[in-house]
Parts: sequence; structure tokens; C-alpha cells
Amino acid sequence: MERAIRRSERPSRRLVRFSLFAECLLTGVWVVLAALPLLTLLPSFAAGCAHLRRHLDGERSTLRDFISGVREATRGGWRFSLLWWAALALLAFDLRVARTGVLPGGPALVAVSVAGTLAVIVLGLRTAAAWRPGTDWAAVARTAVRRGLAADPGGSLLLAGGLAVVTVAAWQMLPLAAPAVGALAACAVAVERRAHV
Repeated sequence: MERAIRRSERPSRRLVRFSLFAECLLTGVWVVLAALPLLTLLPSFAAGCAHLRRHLDGERSTLRDFISGVREATRGGWRFSLLWWAALALLAFDLRVARTGVLPGGPALVAVSVAGTLAVIVLGLRTAAAWRPGTDWAAVARTAVRRGLAADPGGSLLLAGGLAVVTVAAWQMLPLAAPAVGALAACAVAVERRAHV
């Protein structure tokens, strides 16, 4: 009798796992489409993380909820997103100058620029994952920096690994980048929940 009960539970566990996987892929497509204006990348990622959090908590989570989440995150987060893009542009320029070979210590500057770029990207993603409707992006960013650098550097490394997977997926086959972004959002949600445990 006990074996029969265990067997009947297996399909539901598989179904739940597949449901989460499918939701991640769908969320990735939604995030990529909402992030096409580029300025909305972090707000769309924040809305995608919120969507996955609601799904994991068993709450209602639809496309309409995602779109309203993107609107709310963009309303409060466009300045932070603009600052994030400016920091990335500055680091890209720094990397380009360092690669010319004109500056002394160029290889060291290249390494610092790459590390700085990765840190800015990861901290931006951690900020977006930690954002909740009604919260100030600057306050969330300060908390994400503290958590990402001091309290939970392992979570930041996990997110950097997820970012590497998305990069490789996009490099191998560009259409895989959209669903992979959903997996990155799930990674960010897991890192955020891990930090609270």
C-alpha cells in the first residue's frame, strides 16, 4: 500500500518540476521581449524574478501581472537602470582603451576592467532580484551590494556562473538566450532566497 502511494506521488513531483522549468523558459522570453528597449533590462528582470517568486509561492502569476510588474519597476527603476548602463559603458570604454596597448600596465587594467564589469552586472542582477514593488531601487541596491560583497559572496559567484551559462547559450545559438535568461532569473531568485536563510 505504501509503495502505491509513493508511486502516485512521483508524477506530481515530476509535474511540479517540469512546471517550474517551463515557467522559467516562458519568463525568459517575457523578460527578453520587455527588455528590448535596453533601458528596461533591469526592471524586466525584476518583474521576471517577481513572477517566478509568485509561481514558487503558489500564487497567481499571469502575463498581465508580469506586464504590470514591468511598468511598476520601470517607473521607479529607470534612473538606477540608466546609471547601471552608464557604469557598464564606462567599463567597456576602459576595457577598449586598456586593450590598445598604449597604457602601461594594460593587461592588469584589462583584468580589473573585466572583473569590474562582471561585478557591476552581478550586482545589478542581484538588485533586480531583491526589488519588491513599492521599494526604493537605491536602498535595494545598497542592500544588494552589502549582501553581494560581504554577506553572501558565494551567491554572487553562483549568479556569475548563471550569467556564464546564458552567455555560452547565446554564443552557441542565439534563440537559446531568451529561455536561458529565465533560468538566470530563477538562479537570481534562488540566490536571493538563499541569502535570507
